[in-house]
Amino acid sequence: MEKIVVTGMGAVTPVGIGVDTYWKNITSGVSGIDTIKSFDTSDLAVQIAGEIKNFVPSDYLPKDLIRKTDPFMQYAYIAAEEAIKQSNIDIVPERTGITMGTAMSGIATTAFTQDALSGASHKKVGPRFIPKILGNIAAANISINYNIQGPSFTISTACSSGGDAINMACMCIQSGKADVMIAVGAESVLCPLVIYSLANAKALSRRNDTPKTASRPFDITRDGFVIGEGGGALVIETEAHALARGAKIYAEIKSCGNTSDAYHVTAPHPEGRGAIACMKQALSDAKLSPSDIGYINAHGTATNKGDAVEIEAIKNIFTDKLPFVSSTKGATGHMMGAGGITETIACIKTIETGIIPPTINLNEVDPECSGVDLVANTAKKAEINYAMSNAFGFGGQNSSVIVGKY
Repeated sequence: MEKIVVTGMGAVTPVGIGVDTYWKNITSGVSGIDTIKSFDTSDLAVQIAGEIKNFVPSDYLPKDLIRKTDPFMQYAYIAAEEAIKQSNIDIVPERTGITMGTAMSGIATTAFTQDALSGASHKKVGPRFIPKILGNIAAANISINYNIQGPSFTISTACSSGGDAINMACMCIQSGKADVMIAVGAESVLCPLVIYSLANAKALSRRNDTPKTASRPFDITRDGFVIGEGGGALVIETEAHALARGAKIYAEIKSCGNTSDAYHVTAPHPEGRGAIACMKQALSDAKLSPSDIGYINAHGTATNKGDAVEIEAIKNIFTDKLPFVSSTKGATGHMMGAGGITETIACIKTIETGIIPPTINLNEVDPECSGVDLVANTAKKAEINYAMSNAFGFGGQNSSVIVGKY
């Protein structure tokens, strides 16, 4: 099979917009978690999140598009625009496609619209409501702007959606359906409806008074994840296509794993069955041994069960030579559909720079997460040739993407 390479990257995150800013801040230990500013949270048990800071849509998007789009679509569009510009790609419409990963699409717009409708004397919902909440319209807006006429798939596999969007993009290229694919992931679920549900499920941190240290992956004091929002994008193409046009190649995508726990709707398999199978599948497809992987960007959401199960799964596979492992969700929060792509970008930047981003707010490692170098609080330097990004989601969805130095 032909090599598949990355020639463009884009990121919209709680620690900054643009790949360079994102990378600088996650390696410097900056936290993007703060008190929610976009709506009144005074009645909510959880009042913190990783919002996109100082975001003015008109700085990035035409006014007409702003009116027609949910924030998750805007983040997807901006990330894709950065990736496409960085790749310097001359799009051939029929040979270029797009995959879009999102867990909950326009749920915040749905919730706020219903709230307004319930309290209104005149029952009126705008004509743009349906296009604003559909997951595939994020990809459609990008396709329309760049005249992308090839394959278009919207992937919704909970929090592994971004990783699976990369997987689907690679499959489209390997099957010959496209020469170039834009893999995008985006999410914006901040609304009382989602917060009430996740808080009642005891999934969220309630450290409202100390938001910047609330997301604590692998720490013994962790008390749940923090919601994040944002978007990420990769331009992916065959090596031959990239070389023919003189493109700069940032990394090779070695393989993508995808499995299901077949166990529980929300809880991971207690022995990490699906996660282990997914990482093994990715290693096998990449024709790599566990000792080849130098760094894993863990799913690491800061939930009690999830963190411990993932670390145990990693130790189960990487027995002889454990890689560095960190979770950048301490800085960004859990960006759901966007995480699988922005965290893959972190892996690519680690390979490129030799800097391993830290797990911030990790002051006392939970004994159940011990035995692995979790890069606590401060970035480390090491030569990394291959890195893995894990993204696991509700329903037992598992995604592992391996990228390598080109």
